[in-house]
Amino acid sequence: MEVEWKALQSLDSQLPSLRKQDSSQMLEELAVLDEIQQELILQEQLAIEEYEQSLKFEEECLNAMLDGLDTEHHIICPVCRRNNLSVISNMVACQCGLCINSLGMTEEKLQLLLEESLMEHSQHCQHCPEFTVTNMMEEANLLMSCQACDSWTVIF
Repeated sequence: MEVEWKALQSLDSQLPSLRKQDSSQMLEELAVLDEIQQELILQEQLAIEEYEQSLKFEEECLNAMLDGLDTEHHIICPVCRRNNLSVISNMVACQCGLCINSLGMTEEKLQLLLEESLMEHSQHCQHCPEFTVTNMMEEANLLMSCQACDSWTVIF
């Protein structure tokens, strides 16, 4: 077909060249493809930037949590298992409402009492005990009980 077109073109010089049409059409297609490629590159760069910002935020949060763990020894409340216990002026307290007056109690002593009680229980029972506050002889006490092995212990 190209040979025939060239023969016609030699007779009439006003006929356009097939190559010029192809190349101009090809240039337009290349321009469109280049534009699409640039848009895809831009979208990819934006996604990477968003990912990096998210990663940086998560890293900062993790570092803040680790810093908090390094600076203080937190004792998680055994009753609510969400908040931290604090010992202030011989009072063991939690945001969940736990409040027990205990003379001479320190955070270290409290942590040791809880650890020892849990270790002793775990030696003969694999179930997780529950902790409650009871009023014995008009004083609040922390009680550890386990329904699986039918045991209970006054922690303090």
